Amino acid sequence: MSIRRIEPGKRMSGAVIHGDTVYLAGQVGDPDGGIAEQTASALAEVDRLLQAAGSSKSKILSAQIWLKDIADFGAMNTVWDAWIDPANPPARATMGKADLATPDYLVEVIVTAAL
Repeated sequence: MSIRRIEPGKRMSGAVIHGDTVYLAGQVGDPDGGIAEQTASALAEVDRLLQAAGSSKSKILSAQIWLKDIADFGAMNTVWDAWIDPANPPARATMGKADLATPDYLVEVIVTAAL
């Protein structure tokens, strides 16, 4: 089975396609915003990479969400609930108290989707 890499870089690719499955790298939002803004911009990156792979949020199989502070769970969920395809919700886990790549990041979203 072939492997296709989207936006490969020195350290990682934005997404990797193997067979009929798309694996996205963790997506973070604009570090200048609060939790709602960071979540929205991270999800916009998810949309962009899924589109580049030939998939969409309706085909997300699973999602992992990492929060710097679990107290942001409700605000993040408000943005997530408005974004997600309600007819096709993925399996999802959310973790809090995560040390993300920089102290300015409040949320990171990792998804696996079907083509």
